[in-house]
Amino acid sequence: MERGIVQHYPAGSFIYRLGDDLGGIYGMISGAAGITTAPAVAAPKLVHMGRPGGWTGEGCYLTRQPRQLELRCILDTWLFHVPLHILDQMTAREPNVIRYISHILLLNSAMLVQVVHDLQKPEADKRIASVLYRSAHHGSQPLPLTQTEIGAMANASRKQVNATLQKFAAEGWITNSYRNVIVLAPAELEKFGRASL
Repeated sequence: MERGIVQHYPAGSFIYRLGDDLGGIYGMISGAAGITTAPAVAAPKLVHMGRPGGWTGEGCYLTRQPRQLELRCILDTWLFHVPLHILDQMTAREPNVIRYISHILLLNSAMLVQVVHDLQKPEADKRIASVLYRSAHHGSQPLPLTQTEIGAMANASRKQVNATLQKFAAEGWITNSYRNVIVLAPAELEKFGRASL
């Protein structure tokens, strides 16, 4: 905490981009960021939304390779940044820092496994429910996502997203307005997304 820097990024700005030079780690204090990635031969796509409490950027520290994800702020966002050279200094003094940073990698790997699992659900409405549940943070805070962005994350068409959001709103699980979805019943969304698995 003594060595990190609190940074502000306005909505629409990039925290880092795919292929950027080496850098440190970031912990999200407030806001939201779209996480975009793809294999080297494909166009990057939105796969997840980072919310407060999450950490990212550990890849550069562990592999000394350029950024393999892209983070773009959806809302005004405050981050806690620990630069790479500071992490290296900390590791020189305390080798267990490697273990702590590796824990961030394992948490993010678990999240990506969940993304893949959700995308394997054959029904679009279950994929959409899973995306909303996964992206929700502390109950009634709005998810600042368009229907197109939800569709990208759920591998669903905008028409499918629109119909599903209307259905979920009728159930009382969400409220929906332009570029905002408020999750009112996350447990119901999770249950619906898991049904028949």
